[in-house]
Amino acid sequence: MLSKPKRQWLMVASTTLLAVSTPSLANTPWAASVGAGVIYAPDYLGSDDYETRVWPTLNVSYGDLFYFNIRDGLGWNLIRHGNWRLSPFIAYTPGRDNDGDLRRLDKVDGGATAGLRIAYTDRAWSYSAGIQSPFTGDVDGYQLALKTRWRNQLSDQWIASLGANVTYSSDDWTKDMFGISDAESARSGLAPYSPDDYIRFGVSGSLTYSLSAHWAVTAMAGVTQLTGDAKDSPIVSDIGDATQAYTGLFLRYRF
Repeated sequence: MLSKPKRQWLMVASTTLLAVSTPSLANTPWAASVGAGVIYAPDYLGSDDYETRVWPTLNVSYGDLFYFNIRDGLGWNLIRHGNWRLSPFIAYTPGRDNDGDLRRLDKVDGGATAGLRIAYTDRAWSYSAGIQSPFTGDVDGYQLALKTRWRNQLSDQWIASLGANVTYSSDDWTKDMFGISDAESARSGLAPYSPDDYIRFGVSGSLTYSLSAHWAVTAMAGVTQLTGDAKDSPIVSDIGDATQAYTGLFLRYRF
């Protein structure tokens, strides 16, 4: 089974893949796509060790009311006005596992989050701002995310997508993910560390080729930069890397 930090990177990578829209099922408001692929990504957020893994994808929507995908979780477009959407959502935030380089640190269980997202779409461009806070698991605090994405149909078969995001994590969230207690320090040899908040920057891109009316293949890549107290954590500065990259290739079936 994949560890929770590994799942975190796979969720981040899925952001690019799931940004590609899917056509509606015939004569119904449902739209869906499923797929699988391989991704080359860090073991955990802040790691300098990379692995190749297999990962599935799923994207489901019901008209303009409900949506579900790994990137955004399960959401309901409560308010729809022109190009604006306001949606409460439930998602998942991974924790921090304690294997590999982190084997002498405490495990941090991930959990479900509740949040609110506002989004605006203007032709090829989309923008969103969201806030979420965990209500299960060991991660506390809250997280704010700003995202922008450009998506364009280059031809009948080619679709390109580029995106950028900025994520702010509160003091409690950062302490749970990048902090080191005195007990953990004694076991691991890493210095004790009690961080405050931090900001993470990321860019990503994808290129999709339609093999047929239902089948498509997507290549994607991205990079994330940790800053502030997350970058200065011994988990990152001593045994990891503040710059995180990933790349992947996925095959997708559209219903």
